[in-house]
Amino acid sequence: MAATTVNAELAVEPVRRVVPRPMHHPAVDVAVALAWIPFAVVARVLASGADGATVPAGQTTALAAFIAGVFLLSFAHQPLTLALVYGDPAQFRLRRAVFVISPFVFVIAVATGFFVSFVLVAVVGALWNAEHTLMQRYGLTRVYGRMAGQDDGRVEKVLLFSWLVVAALWVAADPGTPERARALPLGENNTVAIDVLGQLRPVALALVVPAVAVSLAAAVLWLRAERRRPTVNPFKWLYLGSTLVLFAVIVIDPIVGIMGYVGAHAVEYFVTVHQSLGRRYASAEQDGGALLGRAVRARTGRWGFLGAYIAIVIGIITLLEHAGSPLAYTVVFFTLGGLHVFYDGFIWKLRRPAVAHSLAIPGAAPAG
Repeated sequence: MAATTVNAELAVEPVRRVVPRPMHHPAVDVAVALAWIPFAVVARVLASGADGATVPAGQTTALAAFIAGVFLLSFAHQPLTLALVYGDPAQFRLRRAVFVISPFVFVIAVATGFFVSFVLVAVVGALWNAEHTLMQRYGLTRVYGRMAGQDDGRVEKVLLFSWLVVAALWVAADPGTPERARALPLGENNTVAIDVLGQLRPVALALVVPAVAVSLAAAVLWLRAERRRPTVNPFKWLYLGSTLVLFAVIVIDPIVGIMGYVGAHAVEYFVTVHQSLGRRYASAEQDGGALLGRAVRARTGRWGFLGAYIAIVIGIITLLEHAGSPLAYTVVFFTLGGLHVFYDGFIWKLRRPAVAHSLAIPGAAPAG
């Protein structure tokens, strides 16, 4: 009787299935998961010996150009959020008052910060961007989970944040971080933020071991949760595994890792928006004839829209360079970056059917 009962219980246990569910084409998803690697490799090649005394001038110039290019790419993706909000009445109605008032609040706050404490502005901007970049990684992880019917991502959020905290504390605890950072052409904003990070070394030394312990505990909980899931998505495993390696690179070589972290974030955003535009604005009936939808459905299509957007961004950068005003640069850079981070928290909620549908989550209803 006991054997029969055990066999019956085993018979009703769900069989764990591995179901590959990509967000895009499988090759594109693999490329997105590994998008940080080319940035890191180029940074490592150009930065080799950059903190020594005999660095060739050409190598230093190339490294400076590469770092500037990565941060330019990062800046280029940020205003795209504004097009998604103000080009679609349905998006704008989500938080009408917030979307009307926020630009003025950010301009005033950044301008005030410029005169009161630029260090504070730089540090807040760096921390907020680091958190926002991680939340995008969490969002993509949740998309892959939802594609396999996984509705709970709390453990994954803790896991990802633990990796970020460990990496930040490890870099801050390293006594050589400030000197290596000053030897590289990171720009004023990032150099200021890293200098402040270096000043927190005593705190980081006290917290790094507990942070590692929390991270290991979160990893154990995540592995147990994955073992219990009836359906798993290997694309989620690939993306999370790649993220773990990226944070390991940040710990080993912070500048190389940060280039991968920043560059991949922008690439992921452009790829995700490109797909979302195609599904969300497929027809006027679906989007209510939104201006953004008309631009996407024009003969030039999504690539034409993104090309026009890039041209506008280049125009903004050119004007800032021509003006040569540190105040104008700071206000535009941090306002657009702040609005991008702030607005993304409203418009990319997976529980909204339109968002879920635009990201190809099975069972999601189209917009309308």
